Amino acid sequence: MNELAAKISASEVEVLEVLWQADAPMPIAAIRAALEGGHQWDASTVKTLLRRLCEKGAVEAEKREVFYYRPILTRQEYQAWSTSSLIDKVYRGSAKDLVAALVERSQLSAQDLEDLRSILYPEEEGHG
Repeated sequence: MNELAAKISASEVEVLEVLWQADAPMPIAAIRAALEGGHQWDASTVKTLLRRLCEKGAVEAEKREVFYYRPILTRQEYQAWSTSSLIDKVYRGSAKDLVAALVERSQLSAQDLEDLRSILYPEEEGHG
């Protein structure tokens, strides 16, 4: 999935986000409606993005009365690739440096830190 995630453009991720949020396959009209708030993309643009996602293997189209689209690439798979890519490119492969940067810039709330602590030390939960 790493190769697939690397080929997804920012515009394609926005289309995927709509599909990830849906609980069922969606027709193009519903996808366009969900994208309307952020873009003035016409039908051909959305259709092109969906065609590219299908060609890349990130989305599957099913012909009913019209085509319905559903994601094959999961949000978790894309996030895992994106995180690894960010760490490799920006932090020279050091996740510790990424977390340190977030802490130093006060971008982690007290709740975020507590959540991270419970992930890192699950055996201490309820004992602190």
